[in-house]
This record gives sequence, structure tokens and C-alpha cells, in this order.
Amino acid sequence: MPDLPPSLISRLSVWLLLGAALAVGAAAAERNFWPLRVEIEDERTGEVTASQTLGPLIVEKRGADGSVQKAWRPIFLHQAKGEKISAHLFYPLLSWQRDGDYSFFTFFQVINNRRSVDGHGVPQHGFDVWPFYFSRDTGDPATSYRALLPIAGTIKHRFGKEELNWTIFPLYFHTQAKGRHTRYTPWPFIRQIDGAGHRGFEFWPLFGQRGRDGDYREQFYLWPLIYKQEKNLSEPTPDVKFGFLPFYTRDTGPGYIDENYLWPFFGYSDRVQPKRYRETRYFWPLFVQGRGDERHVNRWAPFYTNSVVKGYDKTWLLFPLVRHAEWQDPAVAHERNQFLYFLYWSHEQRSLANPSAAPAYKKHLWPLLSVWDNGAGRRQFQLLSPLEVFFPHNEPIRQLYSPLFAIFRHDRRAPDDVRWSFLWSLVSRTRTPTEREFHLGPLFSTRTAGGASRVALGSGLLSWRREAGEARWRFSLFDFRRTSANHGHRAASP
Repeated sequence: MPDLPPSLISRLSVWLLLGAALAVGAAAAERNFWPLRVEIEDERTGEVTASQTLGPLIVEKRGADGSVQKAWRPIFLHQAKGEKISAHLFYPLLSWQRDGDYSFFTFFQVINNRRSVDGHGVPQHGFDVWPFYFSRDTGDPATSYRALLPIAGTIKHRFGKEELNWTIFPLYFHTQAKGRHTRYTPWPFIRQIDGAGHRGFEFWPLFGQRGRDGDYREQFYLWPLIYKQEKNLSEPTPDVKFGFLPFYTRDTGPGYIDENYLWPFFGYSDRVQPKRYRETRYFWPLFVQGRGDERHVNRWAPFYTNSVVKGYDKTWLLFPLVRHAEWQDPAVAHERNQFLYFLYWSHEQRSLANPSAAPAYKKHLWPLLSVWDNGAGRRQFQLLSPLEVFFPHNEPIRQLYSPLFAIFRHDRRAPDDVRWSFLWSLVSRTRTPTEREFHLGPLFSTRTAGGASRVALGSGLLSWRREAGEARWRFSLFDFRRTSANHGHRAASP
């Protein structure tokens, strides 16, 4: 296998459908009593490292790194590794996690409870019930708060503001950011601005003005129809935005001008610093032509669009039918293709340091299948796959819901290390350099490992066994033992 940079391998490794793969140690074998129970057992220790009960519904996994995962799909998921523990009940309804001194509980992101300890060992506690109650207790009155909407309260250092407070909202509402105070009486109609040199008054949406000497000046009438904004007033050439919608808008600044007529349909932009760029718009957003040092736009929507922005090359054909994009980061070249956004979706990555190396890729043909290949010998295939294209980085959905649809899975850890299963291990086949194994549920199974072979009916009610070096088969009844040979590496998922 060609060498790939670690960054490329790691990027695509996280794409593999780990939610359905059970990482099992060496010398592992399958015990199949489908649909009641299917087990993967480490024959050296006798420990069951992975199991599933009632098809994909109840699953337990134990990793070589000490991690444990239990799932009652689609109801409950529990994962633990060291001090890091997480649990989900009817995800995304209820979730809980703990990592050392940090814990977090949420009910549908509406009720949230956080506990932690700061660097000085002081307990921190935050509790919210959106959008009515917000609280934080840090042990310091300067950063602690409680707020009940719409009655009264204060929120500190949150939502991009130093402070928010209100009394009988919306009758009185106050915000503070970088020394600027904005008071609404009531919100959002009457605003008064002061503090840190700022001053202003607005009767929204009829008229308003605000500003600070040498910094900025803003005013509007019949918002958003008429406005003027000036920034960087202390500079030789300030930034100025003026608009009389929908007839005319003009933005100017150092080395820059943007004008629109019958906004937003007709207009142009011309920039000479820091990078040169010229753009013309006709019936925006349908027809746009732009040329510059780091930007190129050629849009004839919906038929054809091509843009190159800082190396990101994107093309649309018959928008939104076909999309193609190419870009590079310092080590990897990326290519993405889509048909109707998600009906077909593919992302391929190639090493820039070793162009001859096999590419890594991920592909979806919704809702039929998903394919992953990390370019270093690991490959997975799943049929059906209706969720992966929408939630590529959502671990709870990958663990709780995606396996319920996986009627067929193929997992290749290396060219000579392969396992596939159908109907959640009703039928499964394993092939490694040292073993061959096949199961048709509990009805029929074969296994060859370490020179020994075994054929069984009814999981061992009837079996035929031939040990290493023997020339004949031996028949037995009620033989539920394993072959005693050492077996090669196995990692698979029931």
C-alpha cells in the first residue's frame, strides 16, 4: 500500500462508519445465535468483546483501549473511555456527558445544566431553561448572574455582550459591549446609545442616528430604505455606505467602490487594494462576471456558474442539479461532486506529497449506499444508508440510528482481512490470513483456522471436526467448543 501522510489517513479514518464496527483484539471468533444473540469472543481470554441481541437493537462493545459502548437502539446510548462518559436517551431529546470535573446535561438544548471547576478549584455552575431562565454561579458576583424573562435579570459575558439586563421585557432592555450602552424603552422601538464616547437616539423604524467622534457616524430613515454609514472617520479616506432602496446604493472606501442600481439587480464592484477585483452584475444573482487577483466569477445561472476564490474552485451546472468543487490545503488535494445536493455525494482526497498514492474517499448514493475508503487499506460499504450524508459528524446518530438501516455491511481492514454481514449477521463471512469463517445464523457454520476445520449445524448440535495434521473428519453431538488453534487478527461488527 502506498505511503500516505498522517493527516490524510486521519481525515478519512474518522469518516469510516465506526458506529457499526466493533474493534476486537486478536484471536477472535463469532458465536451466532441470530436473531437472539451474536457474539465476538477473544479466544485467548474468553471475553466477549462485542455482542448484539435482537438483530441491531441491543449492542455492547469493548475496545482494546478500555472503551465501552452500550446501545439499545434507537432509545439509549452509553459510551465510556477513562474519565469521559456520555449517555443519550431518545437522542436528541436528552443527553448527558462527564469528563473529569466537567459535566453537562441537556434536554433538547432547551434545558441545559453545566458543572465544572476552574483553574483555581472553584466550582462553576450554569443552568438555562430557554428562552425564559438563565443563570451562572462562579463564586464571583462580577461574573455570576440570574435572569428570568420577561420579569427581570442580568446576563454577563454571553451572546457577544459584556452585559444584558431587562425589567418587564420589552418595556426596558439594556445591553453593554466594549463600553457602549444601548437602552431600549421599549425594545426594539426607542433606543438610546451612550458610553465610551458613543451617543445616539433611534426611533425605529422611522429614524435614528448614532456615532462617536473620529470613529463612526450612522443614520437611517424609514429603515431599511434610507441609510448612511461612515466608519474610520479619522482616516484620510473613510468607509462610506449610502442607500436609497431599492433605487440606488453606494459603498466606498480606500481603493474600493460598489454601486447598485435598482438594488440588488444591477451593479458593479471595483477594488484595487489589498487585492485587485472587478465584478459586474446583471439581474443579480443570475448573471455575474468577476475578475481579480485571487477571485474569478463567471455565473450564468441557473445554467452554468464557475467561481475561484482563494484557490477554492466551484462549478454548478443547471443549478442545483450538479455541483463540482476542488481545493487544496497544505498537504491534501480535495475534490467534491454532488448531484441534487445529497442524492449523490462524493469527497475524494489525494496526497500532494505523494500523488501516486491511492486516494481516500467517501461516497453516498442516497438512500441506498455509502462507501468509505481511507486510502491506506481500510474500506467499508453499507447498504442501506439514508442518514450518513446528512449527519457525517454526528456520533450519536451514527451509533443509534444508522446501523438500524444497515442490512448489508462490508468491512475490509486490509486486502486479506475482510468481513461482510447481511441482515445484521444473519449471514456473515470472515476472511483473514489465518482463518475462514461463515455463518448462516445458528443453522450452519464453517470455520478453518490454524490448520483445523469445523462444520456445525445448530451451532454445534451436530458437528464435523478435523484437527491440524489429521486426515479424517470426526463427528460429534452437542459440540459447542471452539477450535483450539491460534487465530489471526479480527475486527468486525455483528
